[in-house]
Amino acid sequence: MGHAQEAAPLARQAYLDWEAEQPEKHEYIAGEVFAMVGVRREHALVAGALYARLRSHLKGSRCHTYVADMKLFVAAADAYFYPDVMVTCDERDRRAELAIEHPRLVVEVLSDATAAYDRGDKFAAYRKLADLQEYLIVDIDHRRLELYRREADHWLLLESEGDGAALHLQSVDLHLRPTEAFEDLED
Repeated sequence: MGHAQEAAPLARQAYLDWEAEQPEKHEYIAGEVFAMVGVRREHALVAGALYARLRSHLKGSRCHTYVADMKLFVAAADAYFYPDVMVTCDERDRRAELAIEHPRLVVEVLSDATAAYDRGDKFAAYRKLADLQEYLIVDIDHRRLELYRREADHWLLLESEGDGAALHLQSVDLHLRPTEAFEDLED
């Protein structure tokens, strides 16, 4: 997460109107606006690889895959986020112009600046999404995938790293190996 903008709290619509005019992206949390920091090359490569893998896998289905620039609205947290990658198969999201509200999978690629936030407060907000089935955290530094899966009243953590076994993303019926996520990175 970036830095809070110095201003009075904004209403959601005021944020959306303002954000549409900005050259860079900002997340919104309960009236506060946070500038998004730029990503390093490795982050962009990994997010791109995951987007391409998911989009290819879901081609011809009713699901859509989005990368970085589509907002995610979490009503229960009064927040707009920009996940690195997300997938929705919900008909209501097919009509969305500015923000997805019913993703089944959200992916965040960690950076040093956002790791604690992505695992903590952001994940707490994401858990309020009734339709979210899985949350994939991608740790570039450790070449690790951390998959959180909703299981009734709790979240189950599954991990794979290095040349480890594939994780089954049940939400989209895809087996993903860490090597696929990190294939474009130099060792």
